Amino acid sequence: MNIQGFQKLTLLDFPQHTACTVFTGGCNLRCPFCHNASLVRTPKPPTVSEDEIFTYLERRRGILDGVCITGGEPLLQPDLIPFLLKVKEMGYLVKLDTNGMLPKRLAAVLAAGAVDYVAMDVKSSPAGYAKATGGAEDVTPFEESMKLLRESGVSYEFRTTAVKGIHTVEDFSAIARWLRPDDPYFVQQFVDSGELLGEGCTAFSPEEMREILSAVQEHLPHASLRGV
Repeated sequence: MNIQGFQKLTLLDFPQHTACTVFTGGCNLRCPFCHNASLVRTPKPPTVSEDEIFTYLERRRGILDGVCITGGEPLLQPDLIPFLLKVKEMGYLVKLDTNGMLPKRLAAVLAAGAVDYVAMDVKSSPAGYAKATGGAEDVTPFEESMKLLRESGVSYEFRTTAVKGIHTVEDFSAIARWLRPDDPYFVQQFVDSGELLGEGCTAFSPEEMREILSAVQEHLPHASLRGV
């Protein structure tokens, strides 16, 4: 695994669980608002070893509930499944973050029983995907990943980071119509990390975020905001 970072404790990344977060290098999208630009560009050699991760997890048995795997795009890692299964064998829950562009690899992870929770980014409305992802015009792979998650029996969520300069209220209305009424969905506040891939990305105000949520809830009544 190309591990580029390791956060030893998070109370936010894995809903209702204490966890640590593993950051993998490399991504197949180039979202201008990506806040982990250094993980997305040409992957560097690993900065954290798997042994370091597993040694830490051994010491934290009974203290931590789970492990979050994020990136970058974790599904690009060829040895992801063995890594996740070893984490689960140690008694931890596993949460996977993914952009949904690799449905075959997602299907393999789900079939292996390697995850307990999946958070999939819905980058924009179908018409806005190319702008939001740096060029991904065909939304078919993302739709396939949505379908896989709905049928998997694994807990999941869909989420969109709301970025002024990338999204409009109309985009969020279209996202809400694209998803199903019972899909767990969150609209997340954008935070500029100072390490973005693109320019012209800013946060919506709290009032604007509530306007977005109101538009979303016309079709997804259980949707909610994060980070506001």
